[in-house]
Amino acid sequence: MTRLLAAAWLLLTIVAGQAWAHDLRPAYLAITESAPDSYSVLWKAPAMGGLRLALDPRLPEDVAETTPREGVFLNDAYVERWTIHAPAGLAGQTIAINGLRESRTDVLVRIERLSGETSTTRLTPASPAFEVPASAGPALVAAAYLWLGVEHILSGIDHLLFVLALLILVRGWKRIALTVTAFTVAHSITLAAAALGFVHVPGPPVEAAIALSIALVAVEIVNSTRGRQSLTARLPWLVAFAFGLLHGFGFAGALSEVGLPGHSIPVALLFFNLGVELGQLLFITVAMGSFAAFSRLWLAFVNPKATWSGAWPRLVGAYCIGGVASFWLVERVSGFGV
Repeated sequence: MTRLLAAAWLLLTIVAGQAWAHDLRPAYLAITESAPDSYSVLWKAPAMGGLRLALDPRLPEDVAETTPREGVFLNDAYVERWTIHAPAGLAGQTIAINGLRESRTDVLVRIERLSGETSTTRLTPASPAFEVPASAGPALVAAAYLWLGVEHILSGIDHLLFVLALLILVRGWKRIALTVTAFTVAHSITLAAAALGFVHVPGPPVEAAIALSIALVAVEIVNSTRGRQSLTARLPWLVAFAFGLLHGFGFAGALSEVGLPGHSIPVALLFFNLGVELGQLLFITVAMGSFAAFSRLWLAFVNPKATWSGAWPRLVGAYCIGGVASFWLVERVSGFGV
């Protein structure tokens, strides 16, 4: 009927995919050298409830565990910690992830040496093992953090839902470009500030506020459809910038889970942000392409006389988005202090 009816369809597809979104979040393996040839190990695997993905690190054969593994379920991850001794060091040795070939996730591996130098590598189902380099160049860091940014935005259903709401609210390519640019600039600012430690905001309130921002934009879609021209409808770029500052803290929370390599902080931060933008542009392209395709199919096979002026498809999209965002808001607020 219109592109906004397609938005409701796309929203249902996204929300339905949330059941498997946890599989898409990368696992994380951090190995930190605490003394010559001695390391502390942190392993995080995606989990839901009391179940986790069947993934386990496989370290070199000559590596001995010097303390037993201690594992707990923490939020949406299974976390293990232990220490190891590698008599020959780790450089030139192979580290692999058992079960990765059969999964749909990636693993970010971070190895920090006593010198402060950090190696960061991304493992995939197609490439579940790697040889620890003697030193890590900026190219390896850039590739790992670029893909981490893409994965985070594409598995961040709430961020994508906010962008989708903006696409429904804003009409015209120039206004869409300006609004999305304002959102990008804003969350880039707070992402950098939080990741570098200049600003610290607790995660749970940020997640709740992000859900609230989505609900508020959904309300503005309804108001705009009914002829009530609010500030959001007149200056969407300004509202996108304000809420973008908030969403940047959410991106920074994901980045804080894996940390930044001490010797390549600017490179890692830049390419993580570029990855977020690349994933966002990919989503916008798919969404707008879906709108156009659905509209053409509707015009060709259902109602050739339909126009873009129909109001009820916009309302369908707004109420779907607002309902999901309101549920998240209640869920996240009720989780405070738990």
